[in-house]
Amino acid sequence: MPRPTPADGLRFALGTLTVIPVRVRRWDRAAARAGMLCAPVAGLVLGGLAAAVGGALLLLGAGPLTAAVAGVAVTAAGTRGLHLDGLADTADGLGSGKPADDALRIMKQSDIGPFGVITLVLVLLAQVAALAELYDEGAAHGATAAVIAAVTARTALALAARTGVPPARPEGLGAAVAGTVPAPGALAVLVLTVAAAAAAAAPWGAAAMARTGGAVLLGCAAAELLLRHCVRRFGGVTGDVFGGLAETAATATLVVLSLG
Repeated sequence: MPRPTPADGLRFALGTLTVIPVRVRRWDRAAARAGMLCAPVAGLVLGGLAAAVGGALLLLGAGPLTAAVAGVAVTAAGTRGLHLDGLADTADGLGSGKPADDALRIMKQSDIGPFGVITLVLVLLAQVAALAELYDEGAAHGATAAVIAAVTARTALALAARTGVPPARPEGLGAAVAGTVPAPGALAVLVLTVAAAAAAAAPWGAAAMARTGGAVLLGCAAAELLLRHCVRRFGGVTGDVFGGLAETAATATLVVLSLG
């Protein structure tokens, strides 16, 4: 089979990580590798949509809180809520205290337990509160933060799909993408994301550039901590874990950006 083209990678990323109706023509390990390397592009699209909606509401006279709620809602809707669902399922699995097999069964159930509900509430509150503070600084600050958080979330997915990270199950999206990205490629994606985020903050000076680049690194570091814990508890990653990693990275990034 020929090597996947950049278009194959983009189709895989957009078709699996967003609701954008893109036909995924290849579903093999090589295409998964290309797709996960392109994952930040999916974040750029979703973050751009969230920023556009938030900015439009501000122009219409809405306040920063309304713009923040809309931005978080657009990002969630752009994934059909799958990342939030994955976060909740991961929280239920980790909070159950059960052995790996039992915890994985809990995560596959369609209902959401108390750990999942509490985690969802706190994460969504943190995202909205942080983004509202940034929109209060100005529309450009909020819009930039929305995009950076979405891109960082998908960068964390590329890092989690690196070689050496095993799947917890032999089937599902987690198994399809786990271990597909070479470590140097994952590192290159991280470096490019940090550089792009810092460049986006250039209009506000060197301190803002450093803070923004640091926010990306800390967001990915928070996701990495969760990833390592999940690998220890579950024996690897699942699609739910990937969703939890994305939401963790986005939340940590927004919180760090709001601290300035």
